Amino acid sequence: MRVLGLDVGSKTIGVACSDALLLTAQAVRTVKRRTLKDDVAELAAICKEREVHRVVVGKPLHMNGDRSTNMDGIEELVAALQKKLPETEMVYRDERLTTVMAQRQLTAAGVRGEKRKAMVDTIAAVFILQNYLDAQGGSHG
Repeated sequence: MRVLGLDVGSKTIGVACSDALLLTAQAVRTVKRRTLKDDVAELAAICKEREVHRVVVGKPLHMNGDRSTNMDGIEELVAALQKKLPETEMVYRDERLTTVMAQRQLTAAGVRGEKRKAMVDTIAAVFILQNYLDAQGGSHG
């Protein structure tokens, strides 16, 4: 069983997945947003293919802790995904600064322009998931 990490944006969804030991997060891909139904179907297929038992979703908060304006859309996606995968646990995780960290890492690696833009959400999903796995400290359930 594995854990999936999601960085949900208005145009794309970054997807990361844990290893089987629940120690490390690896980039999977960036899903281009289409319709809610299409997005849920694609994410559900990834979950089934990778035998995911938990999905960790980045919760966008402002630096002062207030909800971000796109939180409603994220909650709508998560509710639809939960309905499609009732046996899969959905968990929110604070995602503040993950996009900034992802952009810095990609810049440091020499990734530029459109390629960096295409990868940033997936790398942010890796940070969200790795942060979650590290916080679990071996009690991943």
